[in-house]
Amino acid sequence: MTQNQTMDDPTRRKTELKSFLFLAVVLAPALAVAIVGGLGFSIWIYQMFAGPPGPPV
Repeated sequence: MTQNQTMDDPTRRKTELKSFLFLAVVLAPALAVAIVGGLGFSIWIYQMFAGPPGPPV
């Protein structure tokens, strides 16, 4: 059998704070930039083949 290893309260609090800061400061903005950039890039590629939006000429 394995023993359950639990962190003491200050260590757990510090770990959770570091995890939250990483998610809030690094990962969320990076994902937002990647998603918006990817969408813009895909629209740009689509318009290269389909032409710009607007009424037909």
